[in-house]
Amino acid sequence: METYLLDWANLLLRWLHVIVAIAWIGSSFYFVFLDSSLTPPEDEQLKKDGVSGELWALHGGGFYHPVKFAGAPPKLPGHLHWFYWESYSTWLSGFALFLVSYLWSPSVYLIDPNVMAWSPAGAIAAALAFLVVFWFAYDAICRTLGQTENGDAKVGALVLVLVCIASYAATQMFAGRAAFLLVGAMLATAMSANVFFWIIPGQRTMVADMKAGRPVDPIHGKRGKQRSVHNTYFTLPVLFAMLSNHYSFTYAHEYNWVFLIAIMFAGAAIRQFFVLRHGYKLGRNGHPWPYAAVGVGVLLALMVWMKPPPTPAVAVPQQVSLAQVQDIMEQRCVMCHGEALQSKNVRVDSPEALRQHAQTVYQQVVITRQMPINNSTGITEEERAIVAQWFRQGARLD
Repeated sequence: METYLLDWANLLLRWLHVIVAIAWIGSSFYFVFLDSSLTPPEDEQLKKDGVSGELWALHGGGFYHPVKFAGAPPKLPGHLHWFYWESYSTWLSGFALFLVSYLWSPSVYLIDPNVMAWSPAGAIAAALAFLVVFWFAYDAICRTLGQTENGDAKVGALVLVLVCIASYAATQMFAGRAAFLLVGAMLATAMSANVFFWIIPGQRTMVADMKAGRPVDPIHGKRGKQRSVHNTYFTLPVLFAMLSNHYSFTYAHEYNWVFLIAIMFAGAAIRQFFVLRHGYKLGRNGHPWPYAAVGVGVLLALMVWMKPPPTPAVAVPQQVSLAQVQDIMEQRCVMCHGEALQSKNVRVDSPEALRQHAQTVYQQVVITRQMPINNSTGITEEERAIVAQWFRQGARLD
C-alpha cells in the first residue's frame, strides 16, 4: 500500500510540477522577449507618461499593445497583476516531488555505496545543504559584485565557477541520477529565491512608495531585472537536470560531472541566442548565431565523446531457460519487485508476472541498464546477457 500511495503522490506531484513550471518558464520567456522587443513609443502622450518602450503584437485574433514605463507610471491601476505564484508553486511542488522520490528512500535513490557510503540521515542533510549553501553563496556574489563596474560579467564568471564546483561535488557524493537532479534543484531553488527575496520585495517597495507619494528608487527595478535575467539563463540547465534521470548514459558516465557542466553551458549559450535574436531583428546587436553554434557544437562534441565503446561479447547459450532468468530475478530484483514490495507496480516473482513485464525488464536491465538502481544488488554482465537472450528468443515460459 505504501508503494501504491507513493506512486500516486509521484504522479500527481509530477503533473502539478510540470503544469506550474510551464506557467513560470513561459511567463519568464515572454517577458524576456518583451523587454528585448520594445521600441521607443511614437505617441506623444505615452512619452509624457514616462513610457520607455512599447510593442504591438497580434495573437489569438486580437491586437495587443503592452507598454513599459521607465520608472513609475503616473497613476497606479486599480488592479495590478503580480507574477510570483508560478515560481512558488513550481518550487513547492518540485521539492515535494524530490521528497517523495529521493528523500523518502535515500538508501535506494540518493546513496550509491560505490560513490560514497554514508548514513541515510547524512545523505539527506547533505542534499538539503546543497540547496541552502548554493543560494547563500550565489546571493553573496550578486550583492557584493552585482552593482560594481562590469558587475554582470564578474557575477557570471563566479557563478559559473560555483556551479562547476557544485556539480563536481554532487557527483562525488551522491548516486549519479540523484546528483544531476540535485544540481537542477539547487539552481531552481536560487531562481525561486530570487523571486521571493529580491524581485517581489523590490516591487512591493516600489508600489508602497508610489501609494505614499514618495519618489521611487530605481535600484529596486535594476536589482529585480538582474535577478530575472539570471533566472532565464538558469532555465535550460534546470530543465535538462530534471529530465536527465530518464537517460542513464548521462549520469552513469565515468566523467558525469564534466558532461553535466558542458551540457548546462550549452543550454545557457543556446538561451543567449534566443535572448539576443529579438534585439537583432531591431538592429540593436549583431546576429547571435555564434552562441547557438557554440551550444550545438558542445552538444555534438558530447555525443562523439560519450559514444559507448564496444562491449566485449559475453558467452551465452543460444537457448536460455526460464529457470535461469528466474534465478537472476530472485537474486537481483525480487526484493523490490515481489509480493511484499511492488515498486512501480512491477512484479517479477512468478513466471506469469515476469512474462507480463518482459518488455519493461528488458528495457530497464539490458537497454538503459537503470535497474537494479545503482546496481545495488550486483548484477553481472553475464546475467544481463542472459536476460537479453531470453527476451530475444520470445520470453517464453517453457
